[in-house]
Amino acid sequence: MKKSRRHALGQHFLVNSGVLKKIVQTIDPRSDDLIIEIGPGRGALTIPLAERAGRIIAIEKDKVLADRLESGKIPNLKVLEADVLKIDLKNILAVENEAGDRVKLVGNLPYSISSPLLLRVLAQKSLIPECVFLLQKEVAERICASPGSKKYAPLSILFQIYFAARLHFVISAGSFSPPPRVESALVSLRRRPEPLFGVKNEERFQKFLRVAFAHRRKTLLKNLQELNLQPALLGDAYGTFRLSRLARPEELTISRFVDLYNFLSKTESPTVA
Repeated sequence: MKKSRRHALGQHFLVNSGVLKKIVQTIDPRSDDLIIEIGPGRGALTIPLAERAGRIIAIEKDKVLADRLESGKIPNLKVLEADVLKIDLKNILAVENEAGDRVKLVGNLPYSISSPLLLRVLAQKSLIPECVFLLQKEVAERICASPGSKKYAPLSILFQIYFAARLHFVISAGSFSPPPRVESALVSLRRRPEPLFGVKNEERFQKFLRVAFAHRRKTLLKNLQELNLQPALLGDAYGTFRLSRLARPEELTISRFVDLYNFLSKTESPTVA
């Protein structure tokens, strides 16, 4: 059966007015804000944001929805018909933000693009002081998870090093049309003035974390052995940081993961360093 355009794009429109009001309050749009909204859809969030924010740039992949939103002739709204995963945010801001307004990236993210988009946010974090995203509840919990939690994952560590992350509230499937099969949650990310910890090579640190959490039922040591490091080096690292050989990845704090990565990066291993 051929999918509808809306289904193909993973669109679930938020229709609960009470929830929309709470999201606007969380975003807290101001007259000196430049808000970039991802996937505005029918404009349910766009319109109340435009009433309070300085300017809105709405990025919409669906031509029908983009044209409809543009036809509303909202004076401080610019609609870009584009795939957010393919746009160059740096170029957009160079053109649209000459005044140096505070940038907020917001949106009800389609579940299908949430992971790659979040990784793009990390890669372009210097451009984005603040984000407010409506995400699948599981992803939102993962971003905000603490050590010891089953939700604790590489995404938790990567975001919390650079952003203060907060899960504000959970939204039921019935607040959307059509209802998704899962719950959603609103998350805010405020970039820290300085990272919590220094990481020598962020791209390799991401790869290191993926290996560390690759098999959650295994110990961290078993996972790290897949990096093909010298056993003596891993032994030195575990001794230096007094790690139990039975420790699982979710038991380590963010600072300990950074310490461990930086220690192992002193070697000539191409996988880590």
